[in-house]
Amino acid sequence: MTTRIALLRSVNVLGKNMIKMPELALAFEKAGFRNVRTYIQSGNILFETDEESADLLSAKIRELISKKFGLTIQAVVLAPQELADIIAQNPFVKKAGIDLSKQHVTFLDRDTDPEKAEKLLSYHYPPDEIIIGSRAVYVHCPDGYGRTKYHNNFIEKKLEANGTSRNWNTCLKLLEMCSETGENLKTI
Repeated sequence: MTTRIALLRSVNVLGKNMIKMPELALAFEKAGFRNVRTYIQSGNILFETDEESADLLSAKIRELISKKFGLTIQAVVLAPQELADIIAQNPFVKKAGIDLSKQHVTFLDRDTDPEKAEKLLSYHYPPDEIIIGSRAVYVHCPDGYGRTKYHNNFIEKKLEANGTSRNWNTCLKLLEMCSETGENLKTI
């Protein structure tokens, strides 16, 4: 069994797509996932599974949520090492004067297409900045994520990929939770 992280898109946001995390965890367990844990109310689930394919897991999770909760929710599934790599590769951490409480990561369900990434980078909305990784877009928005034009929908549309965003503290907490499962994570 391997640990996986499912990041659900737009769960419990502004009173929409409401799912109680204990009910979600129970639904995951009934679907055969093991050691299911959730973190806060925004659809962060750690679980163990025999399935290796992120695409198959994402499809299974979408079907599970559709049947149990009647909602169409996208899920980005990551291995703990993928999360560790995305965190380690965050270029904003090394930049002077960056307030990491204003840092977000949009996790993508696939690698970025270089042409689409170049097009996304052609948009400039200061003081906000973005840097594109292989399966993540790093968003720094000094005036807050609620005010940025580099929001989840914008990034998804420009990259033609499904994604979901998390603040930096949530990213770090999920990595900590992966370490607690005994995952041997390599740092870059």
